Amino acid sequence: MSDPRIIAITNQKGGVGKTTTAINLAAAVAELGFKVLVVDIDPQGNASTGLGVELGDRRFTSYDLLLQETKVAEVVVPTAFEGIFLCPATADLASADIDLGGTDRRSFLLHSALRQTDLAEMGFDYIFIDCPPSLSLLTVNAMVAAQSVLVPLQAEFFALEGLSQLLLSVRQVRESANPDLRIEGVVMTMSDRRNNLSQQVERDARDHLGELVFATVIPRNVRVSEAPSHAMPVLAYDSASRGSAAYRALAREMLVGHGAKIQQLEGQI
Repeated sequence: MSDPRIIAITNQKGGVGKTTTAINLAAAVAELGFKVLVVDIDPQGNASTGLGVELGDRRFTSYDLLLQETKVAEVVVPTAFEGIFLCPATADLASADIDLGGTDRRSFLLHSALRQTDLAEMGFDYIFIDCPPSLSLLTVNAMVAAQSVLVPLQAEFFALEGLSQLLLSVRQVRESANPDLRIEGVVMTMSDRRNNLSQQVERDARDHLGELVFATVIPRNVRVSEAPSHAMPVLAYDSASRGSAAYRALAREMLVGHGAKIQQLEGQI
């Protein structure tokens, strides 16, 4: 049994489509037949809500996984969407940085949790970690646990501000705790091709970051915005929407980058 590929989805700036990307990329990958786990470590718990897991159904959470040494098999719950499972979060995580402060190897807790034998037996192909919008100890845990970092970048004026700090944090984690960590890529989100500023931000990102920027661009799309209020990915809410098509294209681009054969994906996205 091969180990799952673990990807941390992070940007310390809020409102850039981080959780939306985690949910919908997971849905697009699962749609292709892969088994996916979304690990929600954002105290807001938006990924948990967006995948339809009510607060009352979150008996154990990622807080328990990190700080109570709860077995991962007890934390993981199925969602209503085929192939997608969830390690949910609640507001308990808001105190995690303080609670983790005095813990031995506090940056490695998620790394250890995601390498438990019972998780390996579940046979996940992909694990997506939805991080909080900050460069906190929770985010560091995600970077230490992951093989790569995917960065959603909103196509707006301040988009590139702070990105250098995030990339520096990735470098520091690579040098101190996870030498194999790499940048999965930067995905432009909430883009409006009719807007000159959106186009300029995208050009700047591609000029500065080159091939790190995915070719796929996620458009600003009302169906993507509406889907979370219905507690579902946009691929389930409106499969024919432009947003759904974009996340399917992003999944395909990423999977091909991981060595998936184009022929295997043809006709599925």
